[in-house]
Amino acid sequence: QVQLVESGGGLVQAGGSLRLSCAASGRTSISYAMGWFRQAPGKEREFVAAIRWSADSTYYADSVKGRFTISRDNSKDTVILQMNSLKPDDTAVYYCAVHRGYGLPLSQYDYDYWGQGTQVTVSS
Repeated sequence: QVQLVESGGGLVQAGGSLRLSCAASGRTSISYAMGWFRQAPGKEREFVAAIRWSADSTYYADSVKGRFTISRDNSKDTVILQMNSLKPDDTAVYYCAVHRGYGLPLSQYDYDYWGQGTQVTVSS
């Protein structure tokens, strides 16, 4: 089992920044991948970014490329999503998730453990 706890959401004006954290505990493994997804009201959950637990590869959705950065804090078993130049369209509940396998999958159905989510609201 892997437990995930997100933090760092909040309200920010367009153009601002937020830093989301996902703390992992339990049976984590270097062979895992960590992903961030988001879900806006009335929309399906969508992929945002992912990183291998070894931090040797990352992948981003086109909508956030160049604005968001995913990284890992090895000392704390925490994955960070730094979000810059935020837009109102980025408003959603953000979830972190763990994929117990290789690669960087884009589908939520390939992820095995999920956090409870943290709200991000970007005002115009």
